[in-house]
Amino acid sequence: PAREPAAPRDTSRDAPRDGSGEGAAPRSLMLCGARLADGRTVDVRLGGGRIEAVGTAGSLAQGTPPKGASRVDLAGYLLLPAPAEAHAHYDTALTAVSPSSDGPPRSAPEDVQRRTTEAALLQLGFGATATRTHVHIGDVAGLRSLEAVLQARRALRGLVELSSVAVPRLLTGVAGADGLSMLRDAVKMGASVIGGCPDLDPDPSGYVDAVLEVAAEHGCPVDLHTDGADPARLSRLAAAAGGLRPGVAIGPCAGLARMPHKAAVRTAERLAAAGVTVVCLPQGDCGVVERPSQTAPPRIAPVRLLRAAGVTVAAGSGALRDAANTVGRGDPLEAAYLLASHGEASPEDAYDAVCARARTTMGLPEVRVEAGFPAELVAVRGSELAGALSLAYSRIVVHRGRVVSRTSAVREFCDFTGTSEFDLPRQSQG
Repeated sequence: PAREPAAPRDTSRDAPRDGSGEGAAPRSLMLCGARLADGRTVDVRLGGGRIEAVGTAGSLAQGTPPKGASRVDLAGYLLLPAPAEAHAHYDTALTAVSPSSDGPPRSAPEDVQRRTTEAALLQLGFGATATRTHVHIGDVAGLRSLEAVLQARRALRGLVELSSVAVPRLLTGVAGADGLSMLRDAVKMGASVIGGCPDLDPDPSGYVDAVLEVAAEHGCPVDLHTDGADPARLSRLAAAAGGLRPGVAIGPCAGLARMPHKAAVRTAERLAAAGVTVVCLPQGDCGVVERPSQTAPPRIAPVRLLRAAGVTVAAGSGALRDAANTVGRGDPLEAAYLLASHGEASPEDAYDAVCARARTTMGLPEVRVEAGFPAELVAVRGSELAGALSLAYSRIVVHRGRVVSRTSAVREFCDFTGTSEFDLPRQSQG
């Protein structure tokens, strides 16, 4: 049986490093023969962590290559800006209890650090070169889980950008005093985003006010969990959050899809006017908000309605094989695929939700396959975006101008007469 061609060889593994200790990019990396989403076939030269030049195939490879340069042949691959993971839960990732397990998952700091590292690398393999993970603080664990996530972040530097969201349970009343103090400590430790779930606090409005106050004190963005089923509560949140910089995101907001249409439109318009971003979770909700029931079935946020109202909508993965979603895959391209397959977005707009809009939500610079932009890229086997979202198994991931991950899928078929009769391909092009 025929095999899919071997993954393109990357000679950058042997290239010199710059001594920064972070696995820096080689002096120059050439991506040859890549197909872009607009149909062009191009060569792309990377250097210094950025895209130096984009030219027609073969045009940049002429002459003597710069010293230390390396090449990756991307014939048969579609080259895209790398996606970003806008909503993960690494402290609980990979903790789904199987029938053969000997007890609940361990929550010691070393276990959280190991799970965080494994989950971040898993998503890096899918193409996410930047991730934002929500981390529980308070209760029994205190700040230990956050410290473990920050340790993993330091260990992963140079492979993937990892930012953390501090998520306290309570922030109001006597019971919330400790949570408020711990939230401030979390920011001092290194949490870069203020989070939480106002739906679970006895005083949701007071919870939002406390989060916004701490965020304003430290100049941090805000990323809150809410089901979004209460239009009055969302309107109050929009009024309080309007104009806050560097910005406010909420999600997964599946409850908006259960609202009467007119109420949902009015609420979406208020969110848009306040500049609040919605991060939806097409692969399923996470365990922070109340789980679906017979009266509140699982759905994703009404992306088309929100976009029509002018709301910025990004998409994340949510739970990754934990109690909230035991089969969560954490693949940004699958999140985009689900948005498109549910009719909430075109393939192009769906990919934008996990790429450009996710990066904007996370405060990251824009990425395009154009000269001058950051070299954050993913190459997937295929020739056009819709096909890539459907069957993107083979992937090559570029972070800071160097290849940091590659996945090569081989598909084989036994011999049968139909292949020769119809000249069918023997290997997947996805």
